[in-house]
This record gives sequence, structure tokens and C-alpha cells, in this order.
Amino acid sequence: MPVTDATARAIDAEWERSAVPALVDYIRVPNQSPAFDPEWRTAGHMERAVELLTRWAREHLPPDASLEVVRLGERTPLVFIEFPATGGRAGDGVLFYGHLDKQPAMTGWREGLGPWTPVREGDKLYGRGGADDGYSIFASLLALVALRRDGLPHARSVVLIEACEESGSFDLPAYVEHLAPRIGELSLVVCLDSGCASYDELWVTTSLRGIAMGTLEVSLLTEGVHSGDGTGVIAASERVTRLLLDRLDDAKTGEVRLAELSPPIPEARRRQAERTGKTLGDALFTKFPLQHGVEPVTHDPTELVLNRTWRPGLAVTGADGWPAIANAGSVLRPFTKLGLSMRLPPSVDPDAAARTIKATLEKDPPYGARVTFTPTGVSPGWDAPELSPWLERALEGASRRRFGKPALYMGEGGTIPFMAMLGRKFPKAEFCVTGVLGPGSNAHGPNEFLDLRTAKRLTLSVADVVAEHAARGP
Repeated sequence: MPVTDATARAIDAEWERSAVPALVDYIRVPNQSPAFDPEWRTAGHMERAVELLTRWAREHLPPDASLEVVRLGERTPLVFIEFPATGGRAGDGVLFYGHLDKQPAMTGWREGLGPWTPVREGDKLYGRGGADDGYSIFASLLALVALRRDGLPHARSVVLIEACEESGSFDLPAYVEHLAPRIGELSLVVCLDSGCASYDELWVTTSLRGIAMGTLEVSLLTEGVHSGDGTGVIAASERVTRLLLDRLDDAKTGEVRLAELSPPIPEARRRQAERTGKTLGDALFTKFPLQHGVEPVTHDPTELVLNRTWRPGLAVTGADGWPAIANAGSVLRPFTKLGLSMRLPPSVDPDAAARTIKATLEKDPPYGARVTFTPTGVSPGWDAPELSPWLERALEGASRRRFGKPALYMGEGGTIPFMAMLGRKFPKAEFCVTGVLGPGSNAHGPNEFLDLRTAKRLTLSVADVVAEHAARGP
């Protein structure tokens, strides 16, 4: 039985009355993930974010629910909320997942906007972390509150909000192990850290890519020399870097050359990509802030879906060794250093991928250059188990009820380390992975926004699914 219309209106009102103002305050807090703020403990921003979100949560907990900020040594904190069961099968457990740490500020925000400056324009709330993933604690609790308000049964439920997801969730395994007796057995996992390909349907994530990151450094000189003296005699470090990158991917097509990183794509995921491609069409690339005249790598929508979900892809995410242009003299620079990010198909072992990338880049360096690749982080991908009939029906019903259209399914190009870990630890659990990161929301980049209408619809959709989970019978 779904949440009633009266409760749906009440939840919408609660979003506006208390959740949105709390999110506005949360956006103001520059609580960058530890990978981007090594001084996070002394800076205090993470603690401010935790205090802000838990204050709101405590005000909305029913009397039988509990909230604890769990701390293990010097690790990032974790918010753990428990709701006792009001129905469902004996031994059932539901876990809601989200995170409260943020990506760094990033440049390029349009005039009037900024990472720590919340601005609402209609249903869009701009600012860093609102959509990725500050909204998750509000959506999780309000979904459960909606069920309680209507007297609809739900299984024992826990809400887990971590604080280092954007750094690869390195603290999370220790917390899951520590809390295992309280988490118990899980039969449903609701992850709210994913995306949606449009704002008009409920989108369910079926796979996530992994990632292998590292720093490539190329050096041929111990110090810079006059470019008029050195060019043509000593190879420029950036030219050697170009040669090395060409070992990883084809500069003309972007296709990754390493066979170990490109396993066969499951036929079921190919069929899914074809359906999704037909549904989205040009929206697969027009959603990006393209310069005038820019074209996608292909106009075949099926190939675009597969490229961003089941194929590897290389990006250069940072660089050292270059002076600012205003300070650049005629110098052959001593070194070039690049941050590399290789997205990996869900089935590829990221540790093995990092070793392959390192061996490929460091073998037989051109001109005898000093070449090092230092892995800086890996996270596994994830491929969802097949949906059970009850969950497929529940998602379809929720989407038609809350969005007015059928549910749609697609893999995501990003990484949620928690999902692979949970998949291994709870092999019998069902997964409802969804989110609000849709066209233009631009998580990790400038002008990130949360589509509030989608967040409200998603809250009610999740409530409906959790109610169906409790009512699914033996």
C-alpha cells in the first residue's frame, strides 16, 4: 500500500519547512572530504556538518528511534540511525545509505553562485553537496516518517551516513565491521548517492564503474633550461608524457588500449543500453555545458551509454610543473606531473588495473626519461543482481505514482565504493540504488544543484518501495 496523498502533501511541506533551510545551512559549510582537506580534524567543518544534520534528524525521530554519531579513533565520524520494525518478515533489515562529505570548491561557478553560497532558483538549490549527497539524510528519514504517519509497516531500518565517500570510503569498512551486530541481516539496501538521466522518471542504477587513480611524473632534467638552448636537443617532458598517455588510450577515439581493462560487456547490459539510448537520445550529451559547436564522440546513443557505464575511460584531473602563463619564461621545464583517473568497467579488479597502468607507463620510457606512476586510490565497480519480481513491481508502481511515468534503468559512470562492499557482505540483499544527480546538476563541478522537486518525489518513491518490501509476504 502506498503513502497516502495527505501524507505526501505533509512530506512536501516538511521539506519546505525544515529540510530545505537545513540544507541551505549545510551548503554553507565547506566540509571537504579528507582527501581534499588533510586538516579536516582541526578545521572543524566536518563536525559542523555532522552537528547540523543530526540536530535536524533528532527533531524528526519518532520516540522509539535512535541516533548516534559513531567515532572510531581518528577516523571520520559516521551517523547511525535505527528505526525498530513495525512489520515485515522476521529478520528483515533495510539499510539507507548516503554521505555528508563534499568535493572541493572547483572554479567556474557562474556569477552569483559559489560552492559555499546556497542560492535557490525555483526548484533548483545551488551549492556544493546539496545533491551529492547532503539531501540523503533528509530523504531517508522523511521516507520512514511518511510510513509511520500512515501506519504502514516497515522492516527494521538503519540509516548510515558516512563522511569520507568522496575520498574512497576508506573508513567505512571499519565502521561496517564495528556496527555489524546492530546492522544485522539486510534484505534491502537503499542507496541515494546515484544519478538520474532525467527528472521525469524514477531512475534505478544497475551498475557502477570502478576507478584507478594515480600520479604520472615525467622528468628529463634536474632543473629548467633556456628553451632556445634545450629544445631540439632534449625532449620536452610534456612530449614524452603525450607518448606515454598514448599507451593508455587512443587520442583520436578515446578508446582505452589495455585489453585487461576492457572485458566483454554482458549481453543483458547491452540490451539495457539500447533501450536507455532510445529513451534519452541526444539528451545523453546535450545535458553537458558544451561550447558552441561541440559534438559528442559518437551520435549512436547505445554506444554513448556503453561508453559511460561498461567501458574504461581516461581523464587527466590535475597537473603540476607548469608555471602560470603570466610567470612563464622561455624555459624547457624539468618535469611534468599529471593526475590520472581511469574509470573501469564494473567487473574489472581496480588493484590489478592500477598495476597494469603502472607497468604500461613505466616500461621502456622514451629517451630514457625518468617515469613514475604512483597509484593514489582505487575503488571497485559494482553490477547489481537481477531484480526480484516484487522489487521490480514496487519500483514501477512508485515511478508511475510519483513521476507519472514508468521506471527506467541504467548503469552509472561514477563510483560508490560502498556498493561493492555491501554486495560482497550481504549477497542475498536486494538493491534499490537511485539518486537526484540529473542533467545539469554537475556534481564535482561548478554550479552543482539539487532539483528539489525530484528529491521530494524520490522520498515518496522510496517510502512506497520500503512499504512494499514489508508487505511482500513469505
